[in-house]
Amino acid sequence: MTLPIDPTRIDPDDIGGKQTTLEMDHEDAIEHVREVFTDAGFGVPVEFSPSELLNEKVNADRDPYYVLGACNPTVADRALEATDGKLGALFPCNVVVWEEEPGRQRVYHVSIMRIARLVGIAPDDDEMADIVAETGELVDTAFENL
Repeated sequence: MTLPIDPTRIDPDDIGGKQTTLEMDHEDAIEHVREVFTDAGFGVPVEFSPSELLNEKVNADRDPYYVLGACNPTVADRALEATDGKLGALFPCNVVVWEEEPGRQRVYHVSIMRIARLVGIAPDDDEMADIVAETGELVDTAFENL
């Protein structure tokens, strides 16, 4: 299968890629990220540890890795409407925290709204541009406060 876009030509800004490093314990970082994203206007309805699951199920020996599924209900509702429900396949907006080394955590996020436009799930119109801008501002606020 040939990909419709060349992943090597995608700039991190095209997908709303954001990341930062936190100098703290893994569990403290998870709590901090959860609080900061909540303060920025997101709920966190889903969260789980792929590393715990993989270590248990397939003896993967993975370092701590945690996913917080963040969601702003108002924006999510608008995005579902703008995409005839298709964007729900990418919900929620994930914020990932992984341990690079003890006491050092990487926090990473990409914009599902931007990715949805790139792959044709969402329209490239004014309404979606407004949704992308609004979620981008919320995420920017969260990352500024991490």
